Amino acid sequence: MRRAIIVAALAALTAACAPSVPGSSSQSGSEPASGDRLTIGTTADVVNYNPLVGNSRTDSWVTNLMYPHLTQMDQTGKRIPYLATEWSYSEDGEQATVKLRDDMKWSDGKPVTADDVVFSVTAVQKEKFGVVAGLITAMDRAEATSPTEVTFHLKRPDGTFLDNVGFWLPIVPKHVFEKAPSVQKFANDSNWVSAGPFKLSKVERGQRYIMERVDGFGPGQPTVKEVVFRVFPDVNTEVLALRNGEIDMIGNVLPPATAAELKSDPNVKLQQIPSLGWAHLQYNTKRKPLDDVRVRQALAHAVDYEAIRNIALKGYAKSANSSVLTPSQPAYADPASQEYAFDPAQSKKLLAEAGVSNLSLNMVYDQADPNIARWAPMVRDSAKQAGITIKLQGLERNTYLDKTDKRDFDIYAGSWAVMDNPPANLGLAFKSGGFINYAQVSDPKLDDLIDQGQRALTQEEAKKPIQEAARIIHDQVYDNVLYVETFNIAHSTKWTGFKPMPSELLSILNPLSLAAAKPAG
Repeated sequence: MRRAIIVAALAALTAACAPSVPGSSSQSGSEPASGDRLTIGTTADVVNYNPLVGNSRTDSWVTNLMYPHLTQMDQTGKRIPYLATEWSYSEDGEQATVKLRDDMKWSDGKPVTADDVVFSVTAVQKEKFGVVAGLITAMDRAEATSPTEVTFHLKRPDGTFLDNVGFWLPIVPKHVFEKAPSVQKFANDSNWVSAGPFKLSKVERGQRYIMERVDGFGPGQPTVKEVVFRVFPDVNTEVLALRNGEIDMIGNVLPPATAAELKSDPNVKLQQIPSLGWAHLQYNTKRKPLDDVRVRQALAHAVDYEAIRNIALKGYAKSANSSVLTPSQPAYADPASQEYAFDPAQSKKLLAEAGVSNLSLNMVYDQADPNIARWAPMVRDSAKQAGITIKLQGLERNTYLDKTDKRDFDIYAGSWAVMDNPPANLGLAFKSGGFINYAQVSDPKLDDLIDQGQRALTQEEAKKPIQEAARIIHDQVYDNVLYVETFNIAHSTKWTGFKPMPSELLSILNPLSLAAAKPAG
């Protein structure tokens, strides 16, 4: 989803805010690295300190260190305890119960309790904002049955609910946020009351964000005393700062070409992170002639997938077998799924069968996305071989998002940042009226299969209907999945101990990872 869903929506704001050039000021933070301080480069300031609505990478990195989630994930994407110690469904699936740690405190000394969890999820449900609201539609109400136990009463069985609310919902302090008339509009931009491994202590906008270690933090006290996020104008400046020893890590994922250049630097380690998302093309099924599956299949056969992965991604990508159940989801992936072959002759044949000639379509994409900006012309050029004209529309980020949200395109080129829970994700992206159903898919059989997968309370029960749903999406080309990227995060060889998570946003900047980071040797 776009968060980072989630989301591409929450995941991809990359505009920087006029930072100074490294070393141009005595306040630039260019002190030598030490075990007391871990300095991370970013290309964007914090836009929103409210974790329930934050939408830039830096928002997520900073607030994730301040506000707990019920669960985290391990390197395979499996949910692991964090604020929650255990979770389960009732036998009939109409209730979900979460038990909490009893040793976590807000920075003002008050305990983190079930009331905070209930307040956070109820605020999102009531005000209906963000991707989380779309993930908890099965919830009727939440109840604090004890200071360390929450019971979620569900309108219908939903085996995706606990994974969704556990991983995606930040928990905020009720006694602070309830004072605001609207939780969604609460700026939370000073006097922070937090409960993470680090607390935000100083902000120099356009320069740096300083976070101090929280001693006695329940899930594990961090090794490093201070985390500093330094703001840079672009990735190239970050790379220079890393090589010069001004920073210890580049927070954002490296463009493939940059990763290839850094591979041989003996002072830099590239940490490779698998993606839980994918890059794709979606065709607007409500526009003629894209409402004809033969036309969509013709377009799928007009893409040179291998060339995109090898040239645009420099080999840092693998095939998804044209399936929304990618190799990053081994519990769901269908080994029978095969990638559409690049076959211009087959494209021409399918178009002729559909009675379509001189096909000309517009394709929108975010011109600031370095990967898509590289492969968008390749999609155009390979389509020419099939007699298809694709007119590229590289757009400024906000314009691009506006067009996709309004479904104002023929072809949408983009990527999902985190698609970590197939039954839930397919509902959002492909079910009729889904929150991120940009292709405007409306398929009753598909809807029914997704519903079956969501009602299942175990992965084993959900697998069959979800695999069948994925086959429909593949055969009908409701989504043309191009590749799954292998992300590269660069850090100094002076540091070790990071705990990677399979996500562009979480990578090695997640709370568990930064708490475990330590000087090498």
